[in-house]
Amino acid sequence: MKNAQLLAAKFHALHESGCFVLPNPWDVGTAIYLEHLGFKALATTSAGFAFSRGKPDGGVSLDEMLRHIGEITAATALPVNADFLNGFADEPEAVATNTNLCIAQGVAGLSIEDNAGNSAVPLYQKKRAADRIRAARNAIDASGIPVVLTGRCEAWLVGSPDPFRVALDRLISYAEAGADCLYAPGVREPNEIEQIVKAVSPKPINVLVSGFNCELTVSQLADLGVRRISVGSGLALAAWGAFLRAAQTIKKDGSWTKTVGTNVPTFYLKTQVPSKSQSPQ
Repeated sequence: MKNAQLLAAKFHALHESGCFVLPNPWDVGTAIYLEHLGFKALATTSAGFAFSRGKPDGGVSLDEMLRHIGEITAATALPVNADFLNGFADEPEAVATNTNLCIAQGVAGLSIEDNAGNSAVPLYQKKRAADRIRAARNAIDASGIPVVLTGRCEAWLVGSPDPFRVALDRLISYAEAGADCLYAPGVREPNEIEQIVKAVSPKPINVLVSGFNCELTVSQLADLGVRRISVGSGLALAAWGAFLRAAQTIKKDGSWTKTVGTNVPTFYLKTQVPSKSQSPQ
């Protein structure tokens, strides 16, 4: 319990000033390596984990997700933020119950999003969405562990007609409901990012950097007032891209050119890194 409180307090402190990158491992090995590189905190990725299980994003059960989150927190000494999707529940009371289960995995932070998983009405009604954030806030406060609560608006990801206005309005509401950090994955325009930062200030915002806005640098986002930057499934997709190219080359051409010469993280190996002709099994 004490360690969990210390990690959560450390995670809170990272949000108080400046800007930090919160990379997203998808398994224990990638979590260990990211810690080795010197990142200050990590975040799980629901999509990256789901892909590793042969499932689509959102296709992982609550039990599977909790086990995965627990494995990541156990593997690193860094604060870990859990991508907890919609809390695996619709009703605020159930969100609170599942929030407690997530806290028990040793997280320093967790996010609750407003994607209802309904193609006809993709987002929860605004008041209900805010009530869900409030329920998670109450569960965190009752736990005695100062877990950082991130309120996510999925307006861009579900294809809302006016995602910026929807996100701006909802993030303000989620901040008022008790979210510590606000997040609208999909925002790409610097002026929109800056407006969101100002609207929820002094609470920090998280910006997702992906293919649609990868021209934005850490320094540019910091200048816009962004406190936290994550990459979502970006690292997992980069790994999948290399894997797919190598596997397809083997199948199509009978060639190994895409599988040799890869960099092996040496601290994982008890023996010296093998040569290209002695690739590890």
